Amino acid sequence: MRILLRVRPGASRTAVGGRYDGVAGPALVVAVTARAVDGRATKAVLEAVAAAFDVRRSAVTLIRGATSRDKLVDIQGAESNIRLKLEGLLD
Repeated sequence: MRILLRVRPGASRTAVGGRYDGVAGPALVVAVTARAVDGRATKAVLEAVAAAFDVRRSAVTLIRGATSRDKLVDIQGAESNIRLKLEGLLD
């Protein structure tokens, strides 16, 4: 399942949750403590998303947005479980 993300690098703590209504549609907000330097924030985002959706890190793939705050990721797993968790995180 593909999910839009809005990243907030350099946050005081890592957190997944909240809604950002951007140009491409609603996105899940992911705040990470890592700075946007040398791909560290992107790596932290993928790890945080994997933890939030209870999947292995290898199940989360970056599709688009390696150097952008707006990212598109693909999460492998039971779509019904992912959709249910996404709805809870967007609220």
